[in-house]
Amino acid sequence: MVDGLIGIKVGMTQVFDENGTVIPVTVIKAGPCVVVQKKSKDPDGYEAVQLGLVEFVRPSRVDKPRTGHFKKAGVPPCRILREFHFANGEEAPKVGDQILVNQVFRPDDKVDIIGTSKGKGFAGVIKRHHFAGGAASHGSMFHRAPGSIGASAFPSRVLPGMRAAGHMGSDTVTTQNLKVVRIQEQDNVLLIRGAVPGRNGGYVVIKKA
Repeated sequence: MVDGLIGIKVGMTQVFDENGTVIPVTVIKAGPCVVVQKKSKDPDGYEAVQLGLVEFVRPSRVDKPRTGHFKKAGVPPCRILREFHFANGEEAPKVGDQILVNQVFRPDDKVDIIGTSKGKGFAGVIKRHHFAGGAASHGSMFHRAPGSIGASAFPSRVLPGMRAAGHMGSDTVTTQNLKVVRIQEQDNVLLIRGAVPGRNGGYVVIKKA
């Protein structure tokens, strides 16, 4: 079976375990996903399956190359496509098969979740990179500035990768080793302990750790 699924972050809530302890969880609607394509070593150089998240997509929003791609697989159009590996020795799912959450995950599994962090817009170095800033005393004239970013002699230029003000957020973030608390099979829902990157309603990829 494949090692992950595509999901949608619903939001956060809390549940109680058998001892009455409160556990903060993130609710993720994981799948169902459909197999759109199989990759094999002969033409592609590696083995994987391409999954698409099953959700309604207007045909007018799908371009011609993707329309042909989905028509060849005999599946309805999907907005999000991702590739996943499957375990060695196991038979790969066939094109058109649906993958449900209870086929991939079990309670107490450890998972890695990949999402896009919330966009914060333009931010300065103190908010974006946690710079300390200068003295707040009267007459300092150096409060929230980044300070020197280039040498006055050699190499006399700003080096690549210098931390500076700019667009904050909207980055791909991976949170590792999160625990699956519960699975609601009838709704294809995963309850994951802790926080997950991204906004509510954002797409995430859930993979076995």
